[in-house]
Amino acid sequence: MLSYLWDNPGLMLDLLGQHVEMTLLTLGLGIAIAVPLGVLVHRWRLLAVLVMGVLGLLYTIPSLALIILLVPIFGLNRLAVVVAMVIYSQVILVRHVLVGLDSIQPSLLEAARGMGMNAWQRWWWVQVPLLLPIFLAGVRLTAIVAVAVATVGAKFGAGGLGTLLFEGIAQAGRADKLWAGAIGVGSLALVLNTLLLALEWAIKPGRWLWVPIPVRKLLWGL
Repeated sequence: MLSYLWDNPGLMLDLLGQHVEMTLLTLGLGIAIAVPLGVLVHRWRLLAVLVMGVLGLLYTIPSLALIILLVPIFGLNRLAVVVAMVIYSQVILVRHVLVGLDSIQPSLLEAARGMGMNAWQRWWWVQVPLLLPIFLAGVRLTAIVAVAVATVGAKFGAGGLGTLLFEGIAQAGRADKLWAGAIGVGSLALVLNTLLLALEWAIKPGRWLWVPIPVRKLLWGL
């Protein structure tokens, strides 16, 4: 069952690279859209019901159907799959931005304002560190969803490890391809989940108190 993995290492690495590329691209675009959208919705709460309702509705559409709807617009290629993945990511990421911002006590922001911090400083030095652990949990969940949708995307010429699964189904008796694809997808999801979980643990408040303040400031981007 595992012979295909050992006999085709070059192909496996190529398909893995395509899968990782789609996943990372989805995370990058998804975060770039979700963070400002989440902040906007948090400031104007009347938009929250509308925005989260629309995103939730889009999330209920099966991935196969959503990609099919996007094919006439973006073509039968990887772009349509990535757009579908980004759409799926929004409901998770925006919700975690909202939850993270809601968890910050207003008294902390008032104290920061009293210390003379402007809006940008309050965002970067107060809100982002407190928001980050919660938001990373959303990123971790989004990464797993992206890996799954990218697998389906192989049906539309997007490449990735899902190619082995669909080829194994189409070619009767190719259980080796099915096992190779399943193991590859499962391993990728497990590795991403573990790495992001470790990052969540590392950035929790208080985890770096032993580091001198000047070093912490340097690490934070000064």
